[in-house]
Amino acid sequence: MKVIGIIPARYASVRFPGKPLVDLKGKPMIQRVYEGAAACECLDEVIVATDDQRIYDAVKAFGGNVEMTSDSHPSGTDRCGEVAAKYDAEIFVNIQGDEPLVNPEQIDTLCSAFEDPTVSIATLGYTEVSSDDMNDFNRVKVVCDVNGNALYFSRSPIPSSERATEVVRDLFPFMRHIGLYAYRKETLQALILLRPCPLEQMEALEQLRWMYNGYEIRVIPTQIETPNIDTPEDVEKVLGEM
Repeated sequence: MKVIGIIPARYASVRFPGKPLVDLKGKPMIQRVYEGAAACECLDEVIVATDDQRIYDAVKAFGGNVEMTSDSHPSGTDRCGEVAAKYDAEIFVNIQGDEPLVNPEQIDTLCSAFEDPTVSIATLGYTEVSSDDMNDFNRVKVVCDVNGNALYFSRSPIPSSERATEVVRDLFPFMRHIGLYAYRKETLQALILLRPCPLEQMEALEQLRWMYNGYEIRVIPTQIETPNIDTPEDVEKVLGEM
């Protein structure tokens, strides 16, 4: 089973323009992400997908694989889909380009989901969820069925535990979503053709479009989380952990 990791990277971030090229102790962030992904045992190849010549040139400079993509893609999934169409592999992993401390174990764990031939999309669920996380609109929560497939993703605290006994609350595996995805090639190619749906627009969560159209998402529990860089203020936090 051939697995390729794709790192979508765009220059024109609203909150932090040019962040893939921010210097992190002598290396641009995109290089840090690339090197972390390349350390994964499950990945046969890693490719950066970008629409910006500056990022393209930076990746070439450190010897990485990079593909130039359309500048009209609305999401990283679409960018991954364009690149995946050119490559012969069964599984493609969408690796977040703003997580310079990406842990190879996370990606290897995610890829293990495809040992089950019924899995077509997989993602991660972080199991160390605090009460602050549950009530934070920016922290996406997920609830799963008995088979480990997502029932729903939300920015609101789900499930509601107001009427649950303390015993039930202690037993239920609350999870926060980690936005790392892997797909079978044919599934990824189908996903990028789907139109936005109302649930997705209400929650601002792309994965709800897939579920709305009948696709199952297997959620793999993990206790590993790495910090990402969304704003310039996040850089110092990440540097402190390097």
